[in-house]
Parts: sequence; C-alpha cells; structure tokens
Amino acid sequence: MTEHTTPGGTTGPEASPATETVVHVGGEPGTAGAYDVVVGRGIAARVRDLVPATAARVLLIHAAPVESLARRLADVLTARGVEVHLEELPDAEGGKTIDVATGLWGVLGRAGFTRTDAVVAVGGGAVTDLGGFVAATWLRGVPLVNVPTTLLGMVDAAVGGKTGINTAEGKNLVGAFRPPVGVLCDLDVLATLPPRDLAAGLAEVVKGGFIADPVILDLIEGDPQAARDPASPVLREVVERKIAVKAHVVTADLRESSLREILNYGHTFGHAIEQAEYYRWRHGDAVSVGMVFAAELARRTGHLDETTVARHRRILASLGLPTSYDGASWEELLVVMGRDKKTRGATLRFVVLDGVGEPTRLVGPSPQDLRAAYDAVRSPGA
Repeated sequence: MTEHTTPGGTTGPEASPATETVVHVGGEPGTAGAYDVVVGRGIAARVRDLVPATAARVLLIHAAPVESLARRLADVLTARGVEVHLEELPDAEGGKTIDVATGLWGVLGRAGFTRTDAVVAVGGGAVTDLGGFVAATWLRGVPLVNVPTTLLGMVDAAVGGKTGINTAEGKNLVGAFRPPVGVLCDLDVLATLPPRDLAAGLAEVVKGGFIADPVILDLIEGDPQAARDPASPVLREVVERKIAVKAHVVTADLRESSLREILNYGHTFGHAIEQAEYYRWRHGDAVSVGMVFAAELARRTGHLDETTVARHRRILASLGLPTSYDGASWEELLVVMGRDKKTRGATLRFVVLDGVGEPTRLVGPSPQDLRAAYDAVRSPGA
C-alpha cells in the first residue's frame, strides 16, 4: 500500500495529486496475483487502465440500477478499441445462481472469448462475486476487473479474490479464489446509494475497526453523521482504512487457511440470518447483528469485557444498523451455522475478540454459551 506519515506519526493510504488513493494487494506491484485498488472521485474512466492491454473483448456485467455507469464504462473501453459485450443481471443475490452463470458462459462462448480477454463486473457485492466466479471458471481463468458501486462492495466483496454463487443450501458454498487484476472504487457513485444501503456497507467498515484498525472506530464515534455522508472526508478515510485492512490480510493469506478467517467476524451468525430470512435482510445488517452475537459469545466465554460488548452496540446503532434479531428459531439458525465454511466436522468455530484489534478463534463453544449469546441478541435492550 502506498503510505504517508501523518502528523501523529501513523501511516495510512496516500492520495495522489489526482485525488486517487492506491492500495496494493498481493505483494509488490507487478508480481503474480498483485493488483491495485484505486479509490477516488470522478475516476470512472480509469477502467481503461485497469483492463489488460491484451484484452480484445470484454464481458461487462451489471445490475439494472447502475446501467448508466455501465454504459459509460463500455464507451470508455470501446474508444480504446475493445469489443464490449454488455449484459444486465438480476439484482442482488438473485443474480448469484448457476443458471445466471451458465447464461454468461454462453455469451463468452458465442463471442469467442480467449484467456487474454476479460470480465468487468459493475455493481454491488453480488455482481462482483458472480463476475469473479464466471472469470475464474471460463477457460480456467480470465482477467477480472471489479468496479464496485456500493459501499459494501468497495470495502469487502470486490477486494480479496473470493468469488462464488449461492445454492439452496447456503450462501457462497460454490466458488473459487480468483484475484482481480484491478479494482476501481469511484466514491462519487455512493451519492446515489440509498441511505440504508450505505449504512449496511458501514457494518463491514466497523468490522475492520474491531478486528484490526481501532482508528476506524474512533473516527465513527467522533462523527457518526459524517461517516454516513458520501461526500465527507471521514467516509473516505474509513473506506480507505478498511480496504487497507483487507489488503493486508488477503496478501498474507489468499486462500483463507489461517489469518484470513478473521475477516469473517460476525459472519457465521450473520449468514445464518440471511439464509433464514431468504436473503431479504441486507448483508451488512445481518453482519451487524452477527458481530453483536460474536461479542456476546466472547463475553460469555471469558474473552471480552462488557464495555467492549456495549461499544459494539453503541457504534452500530449510531450508524442506524440493527443490533438485535428475533426472527428464526435458534434450532433453525444452528443448523445453518453448521454448514458455515469455518465449521470442521460437527464442530462450530467462531471468530471472536480478546479485545479491540485482537481477534482469535473460538472452537466448539458449549451449547449453553451459544444459546446465551442468541438470547442476548434477541432483546433490543440487552
């Protein structure tokens, strides 16, 4: 990551004179699997620099809400001499199915896409997850460029190389690791994002603060309203910091063999909520409750103090995020958590905290502790 020294002596992402910030992922620039995440405002045209020069054809996929942006990007690439195939997808999680992927493979086949051609995914996390899966599986791998258009996509789904589709049995159970060749985050697109969707994306930002970068939490606590303002420098800083957290973790552990599991903080219970609610809940809302569950579980098992548990609730609530859930039964949620990717055999594993910035694994918590944590998140006043 390009860094600068602040007056206080800490380091952080550095903006170029063109108001871009570049975060490097995967080691030194130019090495295999390394790529840049470019963050800025009014930088959509930079897509022409991220799509490899060898690409004669591009499949540009998008959801309906961002059609205008997708067409602008297509025009930029066409002007560069690229043959662009524009495909609209079903919105949100409805697009992450094997049937949609099969349709896109058909487009690639009929258009004669080769291994040097590319896929560009424009949209939220569902679009970049699907685009990455299609890119990973066509000819065993073609270049992928992600252009996330939601806050959640920018700080999480589009960065890191995890791709996937959903099945009836759960979310992201079929997928592949496929790092993109570049990620473009134009913060200007967040101005059109509904406030509830922006808040949901902030759940992943908060997660980054609790597992690795406490400054994120300090910035949000200092001005929660600014953190929810797409035009504010506070939002930009916490976005860049969260991307830097993820870049550091995935650089060290691409395939989620050890360290990368910490990025799943709040996700085991959160994914269970999503499936139990048939994906009607926003991912960030579910992860918000999932973090409270993990904090309560950590407190119950002697890992975390009550003050930090309360801080979870306070910060998340200040952003308009839910901190309680009283929907599906505990028995139903427990079955879904048993299919979580961190589960080994019949043993549940959770990411919990020993303190802010001190994630650890909790393996095989007792049924009593699990149920107590569930009861704690059922009550809004807990």
